Amino acid sequence: MTDLATITDQIRSRLGENSGLGKTVKIDLGADGKIFIDGASTPNTVTNEDAAADATISISKDDFLAMAAGELDGMMAFMQGKLRVQGDMMLAQRLGPLLRG
Repeated sequence: MTDLATITDQIRSRLGENSGLGKTVKIDLGADGKIFIDGASTPNTVTNEDAAADATISISKDDFLAMAAGELDGMMAFMQGKLRVQGDMMLAQRLGPLLRG
């Protein structure tokens, strides 16, 4: 099973120093923890802070991993209630392609 530190490191390497997001995103994995992406800073940072963000994506860790692997479509997850977004919906949609491995 993939742990939070591994997921955080994978996101950090996929986004690089400049993701082009220009905003902040928090991925809330519930009891498994949180991942905070600061796409407004240069270089971008990815931590496990629980900070305020422009968009917060709430999803289970298993569903998040399935999305990152391309096994679960983000729009389908949203429609099924597996994924919830608070804040900037367009920002959340821009993040999806950046996270696929």
